[in-house]
Amino acid sequence: MIKFLDLQKTNAPYQEAYQKQLQKILDKGWFVLGREVEQFEKGFASYCGTSFCIGVGNGLDALVLILKGYKQLGKLQQGDEIIVPANTYIATILAVLETGLVPVLVEPNLETYNLNPEWIEEKITSKTKAIMPVHLYGQLADMESINNLAAAYNLLVIEDAAQAHGAILKTKKAGNLSHAAAFSFYPGKNLGALGDAGAVTTNDEALATVIYALRNYGSEKKYHNQYIGVNSRLDELQAAFLNVKLPHLDAENEYRRQIASRYLSEIKNEKITLPYWDATKNHVFHLFVIRTKNRVDLQTYLLEKGIETLIHYPIPPHKQDALLPWKSLSFPITERIHEEVLSLPMSPVMTTDEVSYIVKMLNNY
Repeated sequence: MIKFLDLQKTNAPYQEAYQKQLQKILDKGWFVLGREVEQFEKGFASYCGTSFCIGVGNGLDALVLILKGYKQLGKLQQGDEIIVPANTYIATILAVLETGLVPVLVEPNLETYNLNPEWIEEKITSKTKAIMPVHLYGQLADMESINNLAAAYNLLVIEDAAQAHGAILKTKKAGNLSHAAAFSFYPGKNLGALGDAGAVTTNDEALATVIYALRNYGSEKKYHNQYIGVNSRLDELQAAFLNVKLPHLDAENEYRRQIASRYLSEIKNEKITLPYWDATKNHVFHLFVIRTKNRVDLQTYLLEKGIETLIHYPIPPHKQDALLPWKSLSFPITERIHEEVLSLPMSPVMTTDEVSYIVKMLNNY
C-alpha cells in the first residue's frame, strides 16, 4: 500500500535529532516559552522575511489572534466584513466568526482553486475591512492583484498560509505578502510538528506586540494583564522539533515540485483534470489535487491498486451544519470543486518507483 502520507517515514530521518532535543529540554527543565520557542520565532521570521514571528498553539488560533489583535488596535470592529474564499477549509471562516466578524464568501478561480480577485470587488461594501486569501493546497493566491485591490479600498490583507510554507512570489515568501499571516504546523503540513502548533508572521510591530500578549493570557508582564487574552502558546518541545526540520524545508519543497512535475507531465487520462501550475516556486504542493467526475469510482479503483488517496474537502463550508445561515447560498464553482477533487499521495519521502506506479495506474483507469 502506498500511503497518502506516511508520517512515520517522513519523520524517520529526524528521530535522532528529536531525541537530542527532547533530552536537552528535560535537562533544562524549562517547558513553556523558552529558548526553543525564541529560536524558532527568530528562525521562521528570518525564513519568511518578516520582522516578527509569534508562536501560537495552532493555525486556527493564529488566525483568531490576528483578528483579535486588529480589533484591539481599533483597525477592526465588531460586525466588520472579512472577504474569504468560499472553498477554503472551514477553519478560515471559523476564525472570522470566533472574533465577532462577518465572513463574506467569494468564489475561487477554477484553475488555481484560490480566491478569484475578479469577483472580490463586487462583494466590497462600506463594512468590508479585510481580505483573507488562502494559499490553498500550497499554491499562492494572486497576491499582487489582491494587494492592489486592498490598497485601493484601504483594506487589511491577512494570509491564511497554513498550507504554503516556503511558497515564493518573485523574491518574497508566503507570510510576507500581506499585513499579517497565519501558519499551521500540524503534523501533515510541509513544515510539520509532532502535534498542534502554529505561528503568526508580520512586519507590524504594534500588532506583534499585542499578539505576544494575547497568546499569553493578555499579559506582557507576568501577573499584569493588559488585554482579555487566551492561552495559545507554541509548545517548547514542538518548537524544538520544528527547529530541527526548518533547515530542510526548502529541499523538501523542491522534491515535492519534482513529484508534481512528473504527475503533470506523465498523467494522461481524459477523465482526470490536473491542477494548474506555472512551474514557478509559487507552489509547494502541500497537496496534489486532481479532479474527476467519478471520484468515488476512481478512489475505489486506486485503493484496490494499493494507492491511498484523500478528499480535501468533501463538503464546502457553506453546506456544513455549523454554518446554517449560509446553507441556502449557491456557489457553483466551489460546489463543483468539492464534488470532484481527489488528493494523490505527495510527500518528500516518496520514491520514484511509487510515483511511476501511481502514474501508471491513473493512466490505466
